Amino acid sequence: MVVEKHVMFRVRGGLDFTCQLDRTDESYVKQTLGKAFESVRSAVRSPSLVFGVQNSPVFLWPNRSLQATRQGVTENTTCRELQQHIQINEGDSGKRSSKKKDKKDGTTSIINVDLLTEVTEPVLCSAPMLFRQEGKHHFVKMKLPADCVVSAHMDETIGEYVCCGLPESEMKCVCTHLVEALCTQLTNMEEVVLRHRSGTSLPIPEPFHFLLPEPVGLITAVYPAGVPDTQLEPVRKELHRRLELPDDRSCMRRANAYHFPDEPYRDGYLRSPHLALNHPSLEGTKLYLVQGIYSYHHYMQDRMDDNGWGCAYRSLQTICSWFQQQGYVERVVPSHKEIQQALVDVGDKPASFVGSRQWIGSIEVQAVLSHLLGITSKILFVSQGSDLATKGRELANHFSTEGTPIMIGGGVLAHTILGVMWSETSGEIKFLVLDPHYTGGEDLQVITDKGWCGWKGPDFWDQRAYYNLCLPQRPRAI
Repeated sequence: MVVEKHVMFRVRGGLDFTCQLDRTDESYVKQTLGKAFESVRSAVRSPSLVFGVQNSPVFLWPNRSLQATRQGVTENTTCRELQQHIQINEGDSGKRSSKKKDKKDGTTSIINVDLLTEVTEPVLCSAPMLFRQEGKHHFVKMKLPADCVVSAHMDETIGEYVCCGLPESEMKCVCTHLVEALCTQLTNMEEVVLRHRSGTSLPIPEPFHFLLPEPVGLITAVYPAGVPDTQLEPVRKELHRRLELPDDRSCMRRANAYHFPDEPYRDGYLRSPHLALNHPSLEGTKLYLVQGIYSYHHYMQDRMDDNGWGCAYRSLQTICSWFQQQGYVERVVPSHKEIQQALVDVGDKPASFVGSRQWIGSIEVQAVLSHLLGITSKILFVSQGSDLATKGRELANHFSTEGTPIMIGGGVLAHTILGVMWSETSGEIKFLVLDPHYTGGEDLQVITDKGWCGWKGPDFWDQRAYYNLCLPQRPRAI
């Protein structure tokens, strides 16, 4: 059991935004939008704001000296104590339990919070007054999709300032921090709307969270809905400059957005199963791994019976998913038929190849990546499997610089290499292999326990068979 020290509060909800734009000159629009956004910020700071803690009976009024509906929840309640009121799903039984599960992977807990507003309005003390003014007006009304994340120490209170061992300057309470984060996000939304508006047409500002390398950590960026990533490159360049991120890597495209651990992937594919593995301990070796997220594609998925012939197709699909999920391409992972049609289109195969059960190899994988995704690849030729143990330097350099999955084909088998452990002095090496020949369901424990994703020694490869390795190259783009 891992004792957690931090928890992430994620508050989400729609905030009503209205304004009337009668002119399009910059000063007028800026002033009008500023007043409209300030009205929304005032609503966030108002006593009617309510935080509803999901899967619990707890509702909090953060701007009313922290009133709460649940007996026993007060300003002095800690995050750890608040978690005891949250129910969790128990598998597929449909039952819920208020017991906390033991955390074995050390991941940070997520407390999801709904952003609500009291409907009850105070009674007016005087009769309303109506004014009539004729003329044409452009009235804007939309929901602002607020989505804020705040990290808190388990021993922080939700409504009273305590230090929790922190310096006095860092003393805070969770609810105040959440309200401040919402107001900050509204200011960022205002900047995005002003920057990307077209006359009186306003884009909906959408927040995205990105988990960046330390010391940056989890940050939020707001992008205008409907504007493709290709048109937001200047915005990303500014973010990369400000955050000191590489100027040749995709880090903050929409596809790079952080996937919270409590949210399932809708497509059903497992993501990055190697992250569940314990790495072998080899003295004097260094670890070189695939960088980023990918989907595990294997036999019998997508209602496609490719058992015995589709391993290279599945390895190619895994590689395509990597480029998609890093934001370098927008097209979906190609099907077997689309892969075959691509090879026909480039003149590599006859028309009869489409719909067949014929194998493909590393050279075909290279051609499809180039034709469908515009991705270049290097080919590493190995005359016999016993020579793969001598390729540690080349593979380590690939994962250090490119970080993409490698397709390896030899004889009648194809696999995906996700990393190596290699010693520059002794030459000792192990390969992290993702096996596309798996035919079962998306069971992470089975896949890792049975070695379908796991570390293999040099003897894993057929010592006498030739091998071609396709090493996809990462585009140099933000």
